[in-house]
Amino acid sequence: MEFTSVNKIFEAAFRKNWVRPAISNYQGETLCFRDVARRMEKLHIMFEECGLQKGDKVALCSRNQANWAVAFLATMTYGAVPVPLLHEFKSANIHHLVNHSEAKILFVDDVIWEGLSESEMPDIHAIIQVNTFKILYAADQKIYDAKVHLNELFGKKYPEAFEPDMLDYYEDSADELAVINYTSGTSGFSKGVMIPYRAIFSNMEFARKVLPQLNHTSKVVSMLPCAHMYGLMFEVLYELSVGCHVHFLSRLPSPKIIMQALSEVKPSVVIAVPLVIEKIYKSKVKPVLEKEGIRFLMKLPGLDQIVLNKVRTELVNAFGAEFIEVIVGGAAFNKEVEAFFKRMNFPITVGYGMTECAPIITYDDWKEEKLYSCGKIVPNMEIRIDSDNPAEVPGEIHVKGANVFLGYFKNEEATKEVFTDDGWFRTGDMGVIDADGCLFIKGRNKCMILGPSGQNIYPEEIETTINSQPYVVDSLVIEDNGGLTALIYPDFQQGMKDGMSQEAFVKFMEDSLAELNKELPNYAKLKKIEVMSEDFERTPKKSIKRYLYQRN
Repeated sequence: MEFTSVNKIFEAAFRKNWVRPAISNYQGETLCFRDVARRMEKLHIMFEECGLQKGDKVALCSRNQANWAVAFLATMTYGAVPVPLLHEFKSANIHHLVNHSEAKILFVDDVIWEGLSESEMPDIHAIIQVNTFKILYAADQKIYDAKVHLNELFGKKYPEAFEPDMLDYYEDSADELAVINYTSGTSGFSKGVMIPYRAIFSNMEFARKVLPQLNHTSKVVSMLPCAHMYGLMFEVLYELSVGCHVHFLSRLPSPKIIMQALSEVKPSVVIAVPLVIEKIYKSKVKPVLEKEGIRFLMKLPGLDQIVLNKVRTELVNAFGAEFIEVIVGGAAFNKEVEAFFKRMNFPITVGYGMTECAPIITYDDWKEEKLYSCGKIVPNMEIRIDSDNPAEVPGEIHVKGANVFLGYFKNEEATKEVFTDDGWFRTGDMGVIDADGCLFIKGRNKCMILGPSGQNIYPEEIETTINSQPYVVDSLVIEDNGGLTALIYPDFQQGMKDGMSQEAFVKFMEDSLAELNKELPNYAKLKKIEVMSEDFERTPKKSIKRYLYQRN
């Protein structure tokens, strides 16, 4: 891999696409590349006034919006290190992470700022409201003064005009720290993942190879949290580097809002987590397939294809009709849903990645990808399975290459734990790899349950079976006094529509245990089912926070 400065790639993209649209808030303002560049330049002046040095940290904590991207890119292109923080974090956690990251500046939206206090972040130089760039707090009066005179300072720096050839962004190097991204995973502990510029460049290079069609005529809807590496890399950074127009949802991404935005924006590619696709399937597709006449047609060869083609056409139109493919990642995909989408030849593919790889590890084009696989190793990366028989017996997935992170910020012990003696990164995921190099994930190493006779039980595989049952929204299988218990969050609303009382509904779920166990091997049979009255606590990727529900 021949490395090119990431910031210089952005510099070239801004010059080339100067008058074209760059970022929009959905149903709100649109900024052209020149507008973004101007705002970034004003932030560079503010950074200087704040005494920000190259390599200093700048934290960002807000919902997705156009100015979030402006602040992030301004930080990188200045030579500082952006630290995106998930806006779902609690106030105490935000205070802790701002301090832990040694951030000098914090960009925050007004809702989050209500729960924060500058006194809890003693080393912060300035706190800036992201949607207006108003100074909420400054440690020095001259920072307030600089904001008041910012247009004047900008005019002094560019007395004639601000032209594309005046851009001169910080030139980064391959192993230099680009971003610190704090994880919010199922284990409950946030670690600062130190992502180097080579990892961002390598992910961009991968995207350019698999989606060469994306250019200045392309659009994308950013619905995933920008503070998560999956959304940041493949809904924002890569797109802007090739001149795409990014539309930020800038509100809670419910399935209704997502589908409305997709049909209006007509994106060139759709990046999603499984839960979004699964909700669309359960709310829009499954009810149609379960109608008596349709169910009958689906059993007849030839006629079933007519039904599938009609459903496919309607779904393609619902997604905007102009997309190359839907790329799903970030969590396990429900097997029933995946099989149905593949059966109707819908352009959807499942990738695999981690924050520590910025994020991509495996991928395959939707036309080539095998059912239930998450693709093949991407360029600039290697993969191995820690098993004597990697095609049949699951082992931990190890990777190495340009995408792999530098380590965890100020946590040498955790860094040491995740690298093997010969330099491979331990992903913590279990999988097998077939003769064609296709990866099949079996579950998390830490989630694995040891059965009574020493068998390895992967709860995610049992949950896939449970989630295919009627009325099940989501489930979690846990070890409980030597047996397996399934916690189920059901669709109470649908049950009521079907005329069931809450008691009858709960009994229906409990009675389904015997039917469920028929589909499971003896060592993985469920001892009991517990019906949850509320949805599970989730990470921003919509994965269940498993550690909150463990009993052993």
